[in-house]
Amino acid sequence: MQIRNAIPADADSIMHIFRQAQASLHNQGVNQWQNGYPNPEIVDRDIASGNGLVCITNSLICAAFVLSFDYEDTYDNIFKGQWLSTGQYGVIHRMAIGDAFKGQGLGTVMISHAEQICLSRGTHSIKVDTHRDNILMQSLLGKNQFCRCGIIYLEDGQERLAFEKLF
Repeated sequence: MQIRNAIPADADSIMHIFRQAQASLHNQGVNQWQNGYPNPEIVDRDIASGNGLVCITNSLICAAFVLSFDYEDTYDNIFKGQWLSTGQYGVIHRMAIGDAFKGQGLGTVMISHAEQICLSRGTHSIKVDTHRDNILMQSLLGKNQFCRCGIIYLEDGQERLAFEKLF
């Protein structure tokens, strides 16, 4: 498997994976990504910023995620806990795996790749947030030694569980 920066030609494949993830969350009863998010404009912005990444196996895009080093103002205030660190960090957003590729450990591969990018930049922390009901993502984070740090609120007021890993 290869992981590379997403390019404009990847946008439709990324959206296909995101639509599958939206349907999967819906089927699990998770009210995350059910309001048209993420959408093609966000995918285009992720690609243009250089933060969008795709996983490729057998010439097919099988997963996508974002690794950003941009400032996250919603992480300024954490409730019912605290972050493990206050320094520079990477943030994983919009991690999704195509239905045909689930159960193959790709989530761990993406996290490991994100850690390597962070280390190459001298960064030793990754932060992630997810919906309280997204048990699969929480399980993935726990399996990869992320610590649950507290609760953050998105700009629209939605609650998210906040996680961080130091390495």
